[in-house]
Amino acid sequence: MESFNQFLLTLDGLLGSAVWFPWVLLGVGFFFTLYLGFPQIRYFGHAIKIVRGKYDKPGDPGDTSHFQALSTALSGTVGTGNIGGVGLAIFLGGPAALFWMWVTAFLGMTTKFVEVTLSHKYRIKAADGFYAGGPMFYMERRLNMKWLAVIFAIATVISSFGTGSLPQVNNIAQAMHDTFGLSKMVTGGVLAILLGMVIIGGITRIAKVTSTIVPVMATLYIIGALAVILYNYQNIIPSFSAVFAGAFNGSAAVGGFLGASFAYAFNRGVNRGLFSNEAGQGSAPIAHAAARADEPVSEGMVSLLEPFIDTLIICTLTGLVILSSGVWTEKHMNQFERADMMVVAGTYSDKDEADVKQLFGFLSNQSSEVTAYTGAIVVADGRPLNENEFTILNSRSVAEDVEFRVAGDNFSGVLNVNNGRLVNPNVDVWGNSLLHSVALTNRAFQKGFFGEYGSYIVTLGILLFAFSTAIAWSYYGDRSMIYLFGPKAVMPYRLVYVVAFFWAAIEDTTVIWNLSAVAIVLMTLPNLFGISILAREMKDTVKDYWKDPSHK
Repeated sequence: MESFNQFLLTLDGLLGSAVWFPWVLLGVGFFFTLYLGFPQIRYFGHAIKIVRGKYDKPGDPGDTSHFQALSTALSGTVGTGNIGGVGLAIFLGGPAALFWMWVTAFLGMTTKFVEVTLSHKYRIKAADGFYAGGPMFYMERRLNMKWLAVIFAIATVISSFGTGSLPQVNNIAQAMHDTFGLSKMVTGGVLAILLGMVIIGGITRIAKVTSTIVPVMATLYIIGALAVILYNYQNIIPSFSAVFAGAFNGSAAVGGFLGASFAYAFNRGVNRGLFSNEAGQGSAPIAHAAARADEPVSEGMVSLLEPFIDTLIICTLTGLVILSSGVWTEKHMNQFERADMMVVAGTYSDKDEADVKQLFGFLSNQSSEVTAYTGAIVVADGRPLNENEFTILNSRSVAEDVEFRVAGDNFSGVLNVNNGRLVNPNVDVWGNSLLHSVALTNRAFQKGFFGEYGSYIVTLGILLFAFSTAIAWSYYGDRSMIYLFGPKAVMPYRLVYVVAFFWAAIEDTTVIWNLSAVAIVLMTLPNLFGISILAREMKDTVKDYWKDPSHK
């Protein structure tokens, strides 16, 4: 599994984490924002009226209402990215990462408007009697690029696991285990059964379930977030200051946080922004293709609300909870995941400015005197005895009060380390270090009016957010399977989807996140390429929409 994780990191380094990818993503959004005259601002009010049904016409073709399509798409985007993803972005890039999530969302509102409009325009009525749409249909029917459509559809199927199924249940299982002590296997099994019962009913049942879950989960989460932010009201302004102060020069080291360069904050913010709102990924158009509408532009306008709700509201609340509570710079007792843990030669302290600089360079693959440790760790009653020979890093921080355990009991003996990695697989490592992802957000929610009960809100939020995301992504996957292989492929896909959902409940969190990072880019690049080619058609389609007096 460690080798597979390294392979994923290598792929991510060439794709999503590469220097060029954020610029491509933002560049397309920036181009369309200027080219179409800031539609995310000009059409915002009109979009709300469409969702409320003001322009609905009897007999409009489609399977769901505008609100149900919006809810299904939102359930696909509002998930672990809003809870764990924000925690991961701030953990990696500091407060500045939140700024670049905002930028990604603002420009992404236009990108989503474009991709949904074009996809809705070229949707079809599939052999199963329901509407099917998405980038693969405009790629084939308008661009005559069947090969590109096939690449996108295959990437969507892969991403339905990497984005929709695997990381969602992984975070649910972790949260349920941490809060209620429930077995990850039990959580995965129960939810897998529920998931199968929902998705077997297709888009009609999916739309009904998601349109019920989305308002409930959003309200619950907002109340919990405000309970923390208002409790720490004195830190609200400093939190915003930290976000803007580091936007263009990186986040400074503070507490256990070793700092982040501009490039790192920018890249992580954009990547987590994409994972959260999926603008440009091409997933939302698949849900919106089912909406009852005879005007593609109207459904495109509905979709521009998604990044606003998902990132500019919900992700911002999560970010402010983490920053105002201060937990992102604090070390907490936790069990170390091997993928987050590294042993380096020599002793270092995060309280020494020179050491911080060297450690930051090492973790950022820059020039550094720090080297990986190879040798032995002598342990007595759980505690290392030769600590002067090495330093244990976990979650990009210097670990403290480290203990080694086997089956819950303190370990005594000699452990082997090879190139910074602990060789002994059966030994659990505990200690104080920084937290990230869901664990960080969970800790932050305990720093408000609800105290420790705040973690229940995170757990329930994860449960509702992530489960609804898995539901929506199963639909994206089965529409892609129909495109690739026809209706007969849907049922086998759903069975594999449910089984993978169960399997991921007990897998390593870091590996799941890295798989997601790769899968997302495999969808995004073909879609960005396609909508860029159709820029002129998009502009003409919008002009034609406004020529109709009934739309004003």
